[in-house]
Amino acid sequence: MEWLGASFPWGATTIEGPIKMAEPMRARSLFQWLAAGHFANDCGPGAIWLVAPAAALAFGYGPAEVGLLIAISSIGAALAYVPSGILADRVSHQGRLLWLSFIWVAVGYGVASFADSFWVLAFMLAFAGLGDAAWHPVATGVLVRARPDRKAEALGLHAIGGTLSEVAAPLAVGFLIAAYDWRVALACAAIPSAIMAIAFLRVRDKIPHATATRISKADVGSMARLWLKPTGLKLIGTISIYNMANIGILAMMPLMLRDSHDFGPADAGIAFAAITLLGALAQPAIGKLSDRVNRKPVVVIGNLAGCLGALLVWQSSDSLWLSLLGLCIAAIALHGIRSVVLAAAVDYAKERAATTLGFAFMIMDGIGALGAWASGIAGAIDIHNAFLACAVLSAMSAFGAWRMVFAKHDPVLPELSGSTAPEQPH
Repeated sequence: MEWLGASFPWGATTIEGPIKMAEPMRARSLFQWLAAGHFANDCGPGAIWLVAPAAALAFGYGPAEVGLLIAISSIGAALAYVPSGILADRVSHQGRLLWLSFIWVAVGYGVASFADSFWVLAFMLAFAGLGDAAWHPVATGVLVRARPDRKAEALGLHAIGGTLSEVAAPLAVGFLIAAYDWRVALACAAIPSAIMAIAFLRVRDKIPHATATRISKADVGSMARLWLKPTGLKLIGTISIYNMANIGILAMMPLMLRDSHDFGPADAGIAFAAITLLGALAQPAIGKLSDRVNRKPVVVIGNLAGCLGALLVWQSSDSLWLSLLGLCIAAIALHGIRSVVLAAAVDYAKERAATTLGFAFMIMDGIGALGAWASGIAGAIDIHNAFLACAVLSAMSAFGAWRMVFAKHDPVLPELSGSTAPEQPH
């Protein structure tokens, strides 16, 4: 593992501490490359929101199985988050880890497009998702160490790439399914990662390194004890339930538009793309707001707004405009606070950013993925009931956040809000 700058016996050197550039890379370039990489790797998972209903229909299944397919793919991917976070805290060459994730994603989703049954497809999507999952704790760990005073804003900027893929991928996939089938659509979703695997070769060694420290078994035990404290368990519960609502709404959105409003694959893709775009655009602003104030009111209000949006969809019946209004409110609110929830986890753990983010992603996308299955079961009789289930989950998360004491963070001072991290000269 010398190529990655890693050594794995306990007590081996790891990366942790202030970022040091291995080779000059401007701060703006760093954000741009990582956002682009996030976009490329998340095109596969972004495609699943429309591929899953189309594949389930082709295999003769309904809403519950659609939710199960999405849940299995997310839970499988979640298995990679913590190992990737630990690896990121032990490897100096972060750029090479990120580059390997592009190869895994491109190959994984390309092969998954040849699946010949529902369960084979579920397994292959979970396997392909491991590569995409590996990207997140590594990339976000680099960013929060680069901007420790503005974690939520940095995570929000990174999240734009991923959420934009949830805009572009469903939009393209909807047209591809309408013109061809779900297999062609899924194979095409792997192309951006293949392109980035080539493009990233020129910058992979310019991704920031960090000052090395050591990790031990005591560190792992300390982290476990931290998250098993009452506050840690409350935060885990709040994060999990929040994302169950978020994923449940996203999973059932295309089905509801199809069953209640006669949307075809292309129409559903356009609507899904437009609605998730609103959430993408909201993330940096909401993250920046939470960096200036306590994160607690932002999380509470975001969940309550998501609950309101889901209730509007539940009550919409045949009203398309009420459905779209509710979906837009829910997308802005729940997508918008994702980076805030992640930053709250880093605030609580305080150290080992990549490992902490890996753990947070695992909780969000592992346990949270059960929201797709739960909402699918609730919507098996009437698809609108799926959104009632999501509204209940959002309300539960809001209550949990209200009852919690969030860890303090250093707010961004107004007079410094326009400043940027010093850039390395070329």
